[in-house]
Order: sequence, then C-alpha cells, then structure tokens
Amino acid sequence: MALLGERMGGKGPGRGYPDAMSVSAHAYLARPGRPAVVARTLDELTGPTSGIVELPVRLMWSSERAFDLGEPDELLWMYENVLRETTRVEDLRELIHAGTLRRLWPLLNLPRGVRLAWESRHRSLRPA
Repeated sequence: MALLGERMGGKGPGRGYPDAMSVSAHAYLARPGRPAVVARTLDELTGPTSGIVELPVRLMWSSERAFDLGEPDELLWMYENVLRETTRVEDLRELIHAGTLRRLWPLLNLPRGVRLAWESRHRSLRPA
C-alpha cells in the first residue's frame, strides 16, 4: 500500500500529506489537484463538542470563521468546511469529534472524493 505522499510526489508541508492517509488503488480528491485528507482512525478525532470554534484562515477564508457548535446548521457548515478544505491531519484531530462525525455523516454535503475517501478508510461511515 503506497502512502499518498509517495504517490503525489513529495513530502512536507502542503505536499503529499504522508501522515494523512494511505491509498490502495487511487487517490480521492477533495478538489482538482488536492487529495482528500483522512484520519487513520476515528478514535484520534477528539475535537470539541460544544462552544464556539474559530477556524483558521487556511480552512475558512471568510471573515466570519466562528461557529457555534450548539447550532445544528453551524455545526454542519463547520464540519463540511474542515473536511473539504484541510490539508493537515492535525486539523481533523483538533476540530472534528468522532461521535459527532458519525452522527452528522449522512447529513454532510461533501465533494464525492471526500466522501469516498472517508468511507473507504472507515467502513462504519458507509450507508447501511
């Protein structure tokens, strides 16, 4: 099994994502030219479950980057942005919570490549 970083040509910040996920047959893309980043295990996702979270500019370019996790629409919007925009597995560990992700998964509006990458790595997220 090749690491995504080896397949995408390079390692280091912003290139290759060697710590993010492994790939069997092909890379799934979050968008053209950007591989989807997936946590190796769901257990490592220990993000917050309540309160206000402000995303870094690299994940949300808008000036309105604060999300109230108690508001269902804001929670969905934050998870969609993080899963779609991240290039770092550390973002997933710090911002996404495994139990919340499982609960929200069917409701999330994600690019096909992001959904396929996560579902191929974590079978528990696949539809029954």
